[in-house]
Amino acid sequence: MTQDGHGSVEIDTSKPHPARIYDYLLGGKDNYEVDRKAGDQLASVAPEVWISVRANRGFLQRAVRHVIDNGVRQILDIGTGLPTSPNVHEIAQKLAPDVRVAYVDNDPIVKAHGDALLSRAGTTSIVLADLRDPRSVMEHPEVRRIIDFGEPVALFLVAILHFIRDEEEPEQIVATLRDALPAGSFLVLSHATDDFADDRSEAQAVYNNATASMNLRPKARIEGFFDGFELVEPGVTQVPFWRPDTTPPAGSEEIGFYGGVALKKA
Repeated sequence: MTQDGHGSVEIDTSKPHPARIYDYLLGGKDNYEVDRKAGDQLASVAPEVWISVRANRGFLQRAVRHVIDNGVRQILDIGTGLPTSPNVHEIAQKLAPDVRVAYVDNDPIVKAHGDALLSRAGTTSIVLADLRDPRSVMEHPEVRRIIDFGEPVALFLVAILHFIRDEEEPEQIVATLRDALPAGSFLVLSHATDDFADDRSEAQAVYNNATASMNLRPKARIEGFFDGFELVEPGVTQVPFWRPDTTPPAGSEEIGFYGGVALKKA
């Protein structure tokens, strides 16, 4: 896939895309029949997915507030997915109007929707790039226009790393991104798991025909993504239980998403 300014891209609507499946499960409209069918198939074998995606979205919103409350004024959101209001920049800039947000995704549809949404927001931008090539993300001129890596940055990797296969070295990807961040930066990360289900092979199979596979990982593996950071309380936990601001919904104990927020001290 080419990136911004490097030629045209083709939008593949023949296969379900994780961002569009997620949009459908959140009740969005930016998806195709193939995505809706995949979402329904996923829900048929893992019915908790409906509350899981909403709980993950709630975690994202609380994490944005946390990093802004702790003085961060720059956010790099990789794997942003399709816009769902309130978006990261809407939450952040309501708290601090000077916050700068760079969104990154590898789906041209996400880029197109983001461009329309952000066309008037000079402190917010969206970049077409791929997490599998983290250096190209960090060196992208549009990312560099928005983000000053001499100042603390909040790096968001929310519901994205489980689409990276082991052979693509997800730990190394995160380490490359971490090493580019200055002290005082935060990592906000959530990741799907099968720790709370006996068998998730059918759920994973839904993504076999999608543009990216689903790679579920246990808590210990997910905690390893935070190496080089100091986790803030309560550490890595199921997303409904990370600093909830309302009572978690019924069935939250079954939600197969872990989330955590961590600070880079040096």
